[in-house]
Amino acid sequence: MLNSILLGSGLAFTAAISPGPLQAFLLARVGTSGWRQTLPACLSPLLSDGPIALVSLLVLGRLPESLQQILRGAGGLLLLTLAWSAFRQWRKGTGVIRKAAAPRTLLEAALVNLLNPNPYLGWALVLGPSVLAAWNEDRSHGVALIAAFYVTMIGTLAGFILLVGTTRFLGNRLQRGFAGVSALVLAGLGLSLLAGSMVHLMGE
Repeated sequence: MLNSILLGSGLAFTAAISPGPLQAFLLARVGTSGWRQTLPACLSPLLSDGPIALVSLLVLGRLPESLQQILRGAGGLLLLTLAWSAFRQWRKGTGVIRKAAAPRTLLEAALVNLLNPNPYLGWALVLGPSVLAAWNEDRSHGVALIAAFYVTMIGTLAGFILLVGTTRFLGNRLQRGFAGVSALVLAGLGLSLLAGSMVHLMGE
């Protein structure tokens, strides 16, 4: 179960700190309305990910085990690609988060996330196959992975909002630090998923 918790937490942490539409929304929202008004938006993944997760798990659950493992390996490669992108951002030391027009409600924040391709890719290639693998091993492991993912996601987004709200801005050095940490965690998770997929496929 510990492996499932660590995997879910690691995936959520990198998703929460990696630059994207939701992070841009949070940054802009804090700048216009303050952190107190923005804090409820950290719950937006709970609203937006439900339909994505349900469809992904229903489709993936009908696939043969070998194909699920191939998708899991593809998810590992995707994480390694994202790790390389984050590493390049860290090496350049350039700003990675840009301001965007701020939505005004939690539902609008959820819509921003729903229209973001990252959750779809994450559930189809990374989180979905990992949840099914953990579920097949033990149902409690699958539940633990999902719980760890969303607890960490919400907690990290809340921390991001508070950090931005108290400092009023994210300096270039701090943005670069986020990119470096994200690169390391993504690389570790990607290698883990890829290795696990290969072990299962070779064992069949």
